Amino acid sequence: MNARTAVMAATTAALCLAAVSCGPSGGDSSHGKDSGRPSSPSSAKPSGDDPSSPPPSPSTLPASTGKVLTEAELTEAALATGDVADYEVTPLQGSEDTGTERAENQACRPLAAVIDGAPEPAATATVFRTVMDRSEGGKDDQTVVTEILTSHPKGGAQQVLRDVRDAVQACAGGFRTSSGEGPSTYSKVDLLDAPRVGEESIAYQVTGNIEGDKVPLVFQLVRRGSTVVTFYVADFVDATPPELPAEVATAQLAKLP
Repeated sequence: MNARTAVMAATTAALCLAAVSCGPSGGDSSHGKDSGRPSSPSSAKPSGDDPSSPPPSPSTLPASTGKVLTEAELTEAALATGDVADYEVTPLQGSEDTGTERAENQACRPLAAVIDGAPEPAATATVFRTVMDRSEGGKDDQTVVTEILTSHPKGGAQQVLRDVRDAVQACAGGFRTSSGEGPSTYSKVDLLDAPRVGEESIAYQVTGNIEGDKVPLVFQLVRRGSTVVTFYVADFVDATPPELPAEVATAQLAKLP
């Protein structure tokens, strides 16, 4: 599997697929399990300055303003350290370069675009973050979440979710991509149960191949108004399907207008 993908560019010690070339050899995979737990938003951990007050569930949030956020506004709305208890949030390394994978099957193009860190239709602004569970520091299976916030013109955010949903169904049997660094193979795509967050969401697992090993890559896309938040987790240690921490998605959606 080709590794030049912006969505997988988090701390290279933890993520092996990267916008800053990580290559199929992937750096040190012994530090490469990025996992969490998709569960009901009601299980969110306390966060913010008052640890006794968890962030509001997205299902109880007021209606979105629908505003197409600028990069500065996306940056302000992105998670920051302190928003979720025990989690450190930093800018994503190498996020200035998106990936270049292109699906050989046109129907699978939306999935390749998400892997590249550039959901389609193209965003007007994009912000990347890495979210790490500090309580697991030093562990091989430390939870690391890559987060991408994208703003889209009117109707664009809805189209991102719609196209990805169609691609998950069309490409269930897997797909191949090509780029300047060579071909990549994804053996299957599985739709997952998504926690109830945002105005609409979809979660799915793409199984990639790295040096002959099956590597589960889990994505969740959530829309609030004209903003799409893409969460990504992977497991490079024991190929156990990773899960997204519900408290991270809940806290992020609560910050969006």
